[in-house]
Amino acid sequence: MPTLTMYQVDAFAERAFQGNPAAVLILQDWLADEVMQAIAKENNLAETAFARPNGKGWDLRWFTPVHEVDFCGHATLATAHVLASQHDVAGDMAFATRVGELRVCQRQGAYQLDLPCFPPQPVEGETLHALQEILSPHPVASFRNFENLFVELADEQSVRSFVPDLLRIGAFHPLGLVITARGQKHDFVSRYFVPGAGIPEDPVTGSIHATLVPYWVEKLGKTHLSAFQCSQRGGHLLCDLAGDRVLILGRAKTFMKAENYLPE
Repeated sequence: MPTLTMYQVDAFAERAFQGNPAAVLILQDWLADEVMQAIAKENNLAETAFARPNGKGWDLRWFTPVHEVDFCGHATLATAHVLASQHDVAGDMAFATRVGELRVCQRQGAYQLDLPCFPPQPVEGETLHALQEILSPHPVASFRNFENLFVELADEQSVRSFVPDLLRIGAFHPLGLVITARGQKHDFVSRYFVPGAGIPEDPVTGSIHATLVPYWVEKLGKTHLSAFQCSQRGGHLLCDLAGDRVLILGRAKTFMKAENYLPE
């Protein structure tokens, strides 16, 4: 019976049981799409990452329990951690993905994600009206990128106390919903809901910061930001805007190594 080694990694975490868990499988070549999707569904984590060597670096794909996604930051960090800690890959790593090349640099036990910047775009029409109905009090500002809606609330407490109506948020699918506010101990805080992709709330999300960082850089007038995603598990991200790239620094911890037994 064919077997595959799989790792579960807590990304954006100082120790186990923090941050965002992702499963990582390093392959020699892709499995059939339906097999990778079935593995992700069986794992029932926000994302399962699959990587294979391409001669210049790595090809990288991510699957939620429901479908493949274009972009995932925390599972990219988790993949880099597995390659460094389990496969002795040293130095910078380049990942070819649907949204272009992502780079990860090793930084004294931490990992710096180098992501494309996706500046905020306006929200209009019925979508804006629906957001105003879901969020009370009304949002300070609303914006979007290619995969999510973003809403700034009045303060950190409004973000922390927000009780999501997952049925109504799920109606935005394939878009997820990010809520954010200026932080008390950090420059800004956020939470992220993607019920339409099988993720009621994502614990810590690198990809949403590719839009949150340029938004808050413009509002706060500085390019180095401390961010905190205030989910139940929580996670701290150090972020920089460098031209058209967003740099995110975080740590990772391996929680589990397992063998997957694939049907013949």
